Amino acid sequence: MSEEIRMTEKESLELIASMINKAKNNFTQGGFLYLLWGWVILICCTIQFVAEHFFDYTNAYSIWYITWLVVIFQVIYLQKKKKSQKIKTYTDEINAFVWVVFFICMMLMIFICLQFKKYEMINPMLLVLYGKPTFLVGIIIKFKPLVIGGICCWGLASISPFIDFDFQLLLIAAAVIAAWIIPGYILKLKFKIQN
Repeated sequence: MSEEIRMTEKESLELIASMINKAKNNFTQGGFLYLLWGWVILICCTIQFVAEHFFDYTNAYSIWYITWLVVIFQVIYLQKKKKSQKIKTYTDEINAFVWVVFFICMMLMIFICLQFKKYEMINPMLLVLYGKPTFLVGIIIKFKPLVIGGICCWGLASISPFIDFDFQLLLIAAAVIAAWIIPGYILKLKFKIQN
Protein backbone atom coordinates (compact mmCIF):
# COMPACT_ATOMS: atom_id res chain seq x y z
CA MET A 1 0.00 0.00 0.00
CA SER A 2 2.76 2.47 0.97
CA GLU A 3 4.68 1.63 -2.24
CA GLU A 4 1.57 2.43 -4.25
CA ILE A 5 1.24 5.82 -2.54
CA ARG A 6 4.94 6.61 -3.15
CA MET A 7 4.56 5.66 -6.78
CA THR A 8 1.49 7.89 -7.08
CA GLU A 9 3.34 10.80 -5.44
CA LYS A 10 6.25 10.33 -7.83
CA GLU A 11 3.90 10.16 -10.81
CA SER A 12 2.05 13.29 -9.69
CA LEU A 13 5.36 15.18 -9.35
CA GLU A 14 6.35 14.03 -12.82
CA LEU A 15 2.97 15.15 -14.13
CA ILE A 16 3.38 18.60 -12.52
CA ALA A 17 6.90 18.91 -13.96
CA SER A 18 5.70 17.92 -17.44
CA MET A 19 2.84 20.46 -17.24
CA ILE A 20 5.29 23.23 -16.27
CA ASN A 21 7.53 22.25 -19.20
CA LYS A 22 4.53 22.14 -21.53
CA ALA A 23 3.46 25.60 -20.35
CA LYS A 24 7.01 26.82 -20.85
CA ASN A 25 6.95 25.57 -24.43
CA ASN A 26 3.42 26.86 -25.10
CA PHE A 27 4.07 30.36 -23.85
CA THR A 28 7.62 30.94 -24.95
CA GLN A 29 7.20 29.35 -28.41
CA GLY A 30 10.88 28.62 -28.59
CA GLY A 31 11.74 32.22 -27.68
CA PHE A 32 10.30 33.59 -30.93
CA LEU A 33 8.36 36.52 -29.45
CA TYR A 34 11.22 37.48 -27.13
CA LEU A 35 13.58 37.54 -30.09
CA LEU A 36 11.11 39.38 -32.31
CA TRP A 37 10.49 42.17 -29.80
CA GLY A 38 14.07 42.24 -28.59
CA TRP A 39 15.44 42.79 -32.09
CA VAL A 40 12.72 45.28 -33.10
CA ILE A 41 13.32 47.43 -30.02
CA LEU A 42 17.10 47.13 -30.33
CA ILE A 43 16.94 48.27 -33.98
CA CYS A 44 14.55 51.14 -33.18
CA CYS A 45 16.74 52.34 -30.28
CA THR A 46 19.88 52.18 -32.41
CA ILE A 47 18.34 54.00 -35.37
CA GLN A 48 16.85 56.72 -33.16
CA PHE A 49 20.12 57.17 -31.26
CA VAL A 50 22.25 57.38 -34.43
CA ALA A 51 19.77 59.70 -36.21
CA GLU A 52 19.53 62.08 -33.25
CA HIS A 53 23.07 61.95 -31.95
CA PHE A 54 25.06 61.94 -35.19
CA PHE A 55 22.67 63.55 -37.69
CA ASP A 56 20.65 65.84 -35.41
CA TYR A 57 17.44 64.48 -36.95
CA THR A 58 14.56 65.73 -34.78
CA ASN A 59 11.89 63.27 -35.97
CA ALA A 60 13.97 60.16 -35.31
CA TYR A 61 11.36 58.93 -32.81
CA SER A 62 9.07 58.16 -35.79
CA ILE A 63 10.97 54.86 -36.25
CA TRP A 64 8.90 53.57 -33.34
CA TYR A 65 5.75 53.52 -35.51
CA ILE A 66 7.10 50.26 -36.92
CA THR A 67 6.20 48.62 -33.60
CA TRP A 68 2.50 48.88 -34.49
CA LEU A 69 3.15 46.65 -37.51
CA VAL A 70 4.85 44.18 -35.16
CA VAL A 71 1.83 44.30 -32.81
CA ILE A 72 -0.45 43.43 -35.76
CA PHE A 73 1.89 40.61 -36.79
CA GLN A 74 1.99 39.30 -33.21
CA VAL A 75 -1.82 39.26 -32.93
CA ILE A 76 -2.11 37.27 -36.17
CA TYR A 77 0.75 34.96 -35.12
CA LEU A 78 -0.81 34.26 -31.70
CA GLN A 79 -4.24 33.63 -33.24
CA LYS A 80 -2.75 30.99 -35.54
CA LYS A 81 -0.83 29.44 -32.63
CA LYS A 82 -3.99 29.42 -30.49
CA LYS A 83 -5.88 27.42 -33.14
CA SER A 84 -3.15 24.78 -33.33
CA GLN A 85 -2.57 24.63 -29.56
CA LYS A 86 -4.08 21.47 -28.11
CA ILE A 87 -3.70 22.22 -24.41
CA LYS A 88 -3.96 25.59 -22.69
CA THR A 89 -2.68 25.55 -19.15
CA TYR A 90 -3.38 27.88 -16.27
CA THR A 91 0.26 29.02 -16.52
CA ASP A 92 -0.32 30.02 -20.16
CA GLU A 93 -3.24 32.21 -19.10
CA ILE A 94 -1.30 33.85 -16.26
CA ASN A 95 1.64 34.60 -18.58
CA ALA A 96 -0.64 36.06 -21.21
CA PHE A 97 -2.29 38.36 -18.66
CA VAL A 98 1.11 39.47 -17.34
CA TRP A 99 1.99 40.70 -20.86
CA VAL A 100 -1.45 42.27 -21.41
CA VAL A 101 -1.04 44.24 -18.16
CA PHE A 102 2.47 45.27 -19.27
CA PHE A 103 1.16 46.54 -22.62
CA ILE A 104 -1.69 48.51 -21.01
CA CYS A 105 0.63 50.05 -18.38
CA MET A 106 3.19 50.94 -21.04
CA MET A 107 0.60 52.68 -23.25
CA LEU A 108 -0.83 54.59 -20.26
CA MET A 109 2.62 55.60 -19.04
CA ILE A 110 3.65 56.92 -22.46
CA PHE A 111 0.34 58.77 -22.85
CA ILE A 112 0.66 60.39 -19.41
CA CYS A 113 4.31 61.38 -19.95
CA LEU A 114 3.43 62.92 -23.33
CA GLN A 115 0.43 64.81 -21.91
CA PHE A 116 2.52 66.30 -19.11
CA LYS A 117 5.42 66.89 -21.52
CA LYS A 118 7.72 64.77 -19.34
CA TYR A 119 9.59 63.26 -22.29
CA GLU A 120 12.70 62.67 -20.20
CA MET A 121 10.70 60.24 -18.01
CA ILE A 122 9.67 57.88 -20.83
CA ASN A 123 12.91 55.90 -21.18
CA PRO A 124 13.52 55.37 -17.43
CA MET A 125 9.90 54.32 -16.93
CA LEU A 126 10.09 51.93 -19.89
CA LEU A 127 13.10 50.28 -18.25
CA VAL A 128 11.11 49.83 -15.03
CA LEU A 129 8.16 48.39 -16.97
CA TYR A 130 10.32 46.06 -19.11
CA GLY A 131 11.62 44.45 -15.94
CA LYS A 132 8.22 43.58 -14.49
CA PRO A 133 6.77 41.06 -17.00
CA THR A 134 10.21 39.65 -17.77
CA PHE A 135 10.91 38.94 -14.09
CA LEU A 136 7.39 37.62 -13.38
CA VAL A 137 7.30 35.27 -16.37
CA GLY A 138 10.79 34.04 -15.44
CA ILE A 139 9.51 33.20 -11.95
CA ILE A 140 6.28 31.62 -13.25
CA ILE A 141 7.97 29.33 -15.78
CA LYS A 142 11.08 28.86 -13.60
CA PHE A 143 13.48 30.25 -16.21
CA LYS A 144 16.42 32.05 -14.61
CA PRO A 145 17.63 34.03 -17.69
CA LEU A 146 14.31 35.94 -17.73
CA VAL A 147 14.55 36.62 -13.99
CA ILE A 148 18.10 37.95 -14.45
CA GLY A 149 16.94 39.96 -17.48
CA GLY A 150 14.19 41.61 -15.42
CA ILE A 151 16.68 42.51 -12.69
CA CYS A 152 19.03 43.96 -15.33
CA CYS A 153 16.20 46.22 -16.54
CA TRP A 154 15.67 47.55 -13.03
CA GLY A 155 19.41 48.07 -12.56
CA LEU A 156 19.56 50.07 -15.79
CA ALA A 157 16.45 52.01 -14.74
CA SER A 158 18.14 52.99 -11.47
CA ILE A 159 21.12 54.54 -13.29
CA SER A 160 19.04 56.14 -16.07
CA PRO A 161 18.38 59.43 -14.19
CA PHE A 162 22.13 60.04 -14.23
CA ILE A 163 22.46 59.41 -17.99
CA ASP A 164 21.87 62.03 -20.68
CA PHE A 165 18.47 61.61 -22.42
CA ASP A 166 20.04 60.69 -25.79
CA PHE A 167 22.13 57.96 -24.21
CA GLN A 168 19.15 56.47 -22.35
CA LEU A 169 18.24 54.81 -25.65
CA LEU A 170 21.43 52.79 -25.31
CA LEU A 171 20.26 51.66 -21.86
CA ILE A 172 17.02 50.40 -23.42
CA ALA A 173 19.06 48.60 -26.09
CA ALA A 174 21.17 46.96 -23.36
CA ALA A 175 17.99 46.07 -21.44
CA VAL A 176 16.37 44.23 -24.35
CA ILE A 177 19.59 42.36 -25.05
CA ALA A 178 19.72 41.18 -21.41
CA ALA A 179 15.97 40.66 -20.91
CA TRP A 180 14.70 39.34 -24.24
CA ILE A 181 17.39 38.60 -26.84
CA ILE A 182 19.74 36.46 -24.72
CA PRO A 183 16.88 34.57 -22.99
CA GLY A 184 15.15 34.26 -26.38
CA TYR A 185 18.16 32.48 -27.91
CA ILE A 186 18.49 30.24 -24.84
CA LEU A 187 14.78 29.34 -25.10
CA LYS A 188 15.19 28.68 -28.82
CA LEU A 189 18.09 26.32 -28.14
CA LYS A 190 16.18 24.52 -25.35
CA PHE A 191 13.11 24.25 -27.59
CA LYS A 192 15.22 22.67 -30.37
CA ILE A 193 16.79 20.20 -27.94
CA GLN A 194 13.40 19.21 -26.44
CA ASN A 195 11.72 18.83 -29.81
